[in-house]
Amino acid sequence: MKHLTILLSFLLVGLLALLFFENQQQNSATPPNRLLKLKAADRMEAHRGQVLGGKALGSSPSTDARSNALLAPNVAGAGSSSAYATAPDANVAAPATAAPSPSASASAELMVPMMDLTSVAERVTPAVVHIKAVGFAEEPSANPWQDIFGGGQGGGRPSLSSGSGVILSSNGYIVTNKHVVEDTEEIEVILNDRRSFKAKMVGIDRFTDIAVLKIDAEGLESMRYGDSDQVKVGEWVLAVGNPFNLASTVTAGIISAKARNLGLSGDNMQVESFLQTDAAVNPGNSGGALVNLKGELIGINTAIATPTGVFAGYSFALPVNLVQKVVQDILEFGSVQRGFLGVRIQDVDSDVAERMNLNNVNGVLVVEVNNDSAADEGGIEPGDIIIKVADRVINNTAELQEIVSRFRPDDIIGVTVKRNNKPVSLDVRLKGAF
Repeated sequence: MKHLTILLSFLLVGLLALLFFENQQQNSATPPNRLLKLKAADRMEAHRGQVLGGKALGSSPSTDARSNALLAPNVAGAGSSSAYATAPDANVAAPATAAPSPSASASAELMVPMMDLTSVAERVTPAVVHIKAVGFAEEPSANPWQDIFGGGQGGGRPSLSSGSGVILSSNGYIVTNKHVVEDTEEIEVILNDRRSFKAKMVGIDRFTDIAVLKIDAEGLESMRYGDSDQVKVGEWVLAVGNPFNLASTVTAGIISAKARNLGLSGDNMQVESFLQTDAAVNPGNSGGALVNLKGELIGINTAIATPTGVFAGYSFALPVNLVQKVVQDILEFGSVQRGFLGVRIQDVDSDVAERMNLNNVNGVLVVEVNNDSAADEGGIEPGDIIIKVADRVINNTAELQEIVSRFRPDDIIGVTVKRNNKPVSLDVRLKGAF
């Protein structure tokens, strides 16, 4: 009997201890879990704020305000979706001492913006074609700035090359890169619906690497022009083309930079003012479309920076405002009508600014003015700093070349130069090639 009493006593003490510890765990469990969720939500807000360029809305720094923050997308007004997705680990209750607002009590979830790219892709892919050209392949370039000319071996042997193109009109005019179709004997255009047409060359421009083709078709879906001048760094874009013969491939990225001069050809007559993007582009994408989230054409994919021959992080597209002018000239005149200033120029950097005692570092330095050129007759002098052309601010040589190349001979453009640190406005009548 004595042993039974001792055993029951031990069991009773154990039961009471178990109940005590369970009660302690219930009272202390909520605060640690809340802290962990808050830290996860804070990290999520910081990360998404950096990636999306977003800003938390709401004026209160309280837990309730953080847990209900909406991050604003950085593509507002550019076709972005207003739909939002809920972060599953950010449903955080407000502290017991805080009086939650009606909206907070209804929802305490962290919301982040989402973009629906499917509708844009559906609109633009029918206007992008696959181009196959039979010709003679050239020796491969040793330049690390590879173009996107697919297919073929070196040595001048017959080869089948592959690229892309963009339909500009319902009756079959197509723009692509010159290097896709130049020196070829036969060009085949395959539409998104798999119909195939033989194409004829309408014209090319070697200074911009643009070619215009024509197929005998009607009722085609075409792509409308956007405005590459309005494109902003950080803006979302889609690249559409046929890399590695993979038809109608769509990739997404952002505009990484504007007015890139890569020096691809070494020809000072070459116009290079590329849009740079991190949307994946590979061999076969040449001549394809770079579009904004409105489904507008803003560039023609032309080159990639790579040590391997395939995409390595950055690709480059000709801005559509330049492309549009080249296409119009080819269709109207059979060749590009390009106006020239007739100057030798270089970028203004800190060394130039210090040497010339400039009060800021911007614009383009005029190193030399050709005799009897448009610049000479318009009053531009060596040592002038070109800071504005046709009401557009000029920051580097690529921008200057692009803007001037949009005009034809005999067009009169306004040019503002800085001379002795003072602005001078001039009217210059452009001339043809000198």
